Amino acid sequence: MYQQSEVNLASLVQAEVVQQSRKVEQLVIGQSVSDGAGVKLTRVLTGSYQVRLDPFLMLDAFGSDVPDEYIAGFPSHPHRGFETITYMLEGKMRHRDSAGNEGLLEDGGVQWMTAGRGVIHSEMPEQKNGRMEGFQLWLNLAAKDKMSAPWYRDFSHSDIPEFSTELGAKVRLIAGFSHGVTGAMQRATTEPLFLDVHLAAQQSFSQTMAAHLNAFVYVYRGEIEIAGQQIASKRMAILKKDALADGVQIKASSDARFILLAGQPLGEAIVQHGPFVMNTQAEVMQAVRDFHDGVLVT
Repeated sequence: MYQQSEVNLASLVQAEVVQQSRKVEQLVIGQSVSDGAGVKLTRVLTGSYQVRLDPFLMLDAFGSDVPDEYIAGFPSHPHRGFETITYMLEGKMRHRDSAGNEGLLEDGGVQWMTAGRGVIHSEMPEQKNGRMEGFQLWLNLAAKDKMSAPWYRDFSHSDIPEFSTELGAKVRLIAGFSHGVTGAMQRATTEPLFLDVHLAAQQSFSQTMAAHLNAFVYVYRGEIEIAGQQIASKRMAILKKDALADGVQIKASSDARFILLAGQPLGEAIVQHGPFVMNTQAEVMQAVRDFHDGVLVT
């Protein structure tokens, strides 16, 4: 199910024709922050966009070839109420958690963790030099699922379906469905679409999506164009909702790489206190008490 080669997928790829593309509602420049034990990263999707980009809560982009900027990693810390998706472009990171899971995230791999009612985990580099680059996405859980049992899965590079379109786009499909291909993960409630797209200059890529979904693009190499608007590298483009738009058309102004995400908004209250995301202040404070009392993960 998770190990489909590009050759095998070639016959499954279907052209996605977009009649009217979404436009760019807003361009966002990420904030430089330090997290964990001093890891330097860019917080692209911050709390101020959580309602607009529901069900997505946070997106961090990290990338450095300076060991001092990542080597201390993310020692043990708690979570409750959402999922974390870590996509490693380059580097090695070891995951361990209180549910007994352990895995090594390497080049092109993905770790998908459901914190649910509570988990304590660490994410520590297993390299002393070289480049570490990737993303961590926080995906909200519906109220009915926030106290579910923790869950975890590793996906290696070869577990992520890859395909090429007729127009030359090279796509890695982490979650959702695209061009007749099924991604490595699906989630019924939030319905996330998570693509990593590589385009050579002047090539284009089209992705259909329902008008009610929240969606955004983050460019991590080169420059792209959406509906006549240029989006430079290290910029997030929030895609405007339009009842008449049936997807998005993206053209590369130069050789470019970007991630495209879309999801079903939950439409529920979002109350966050650090690593806990619940629906009410009382639920968040209970999570804090549970952590301090040592019962978060029971």
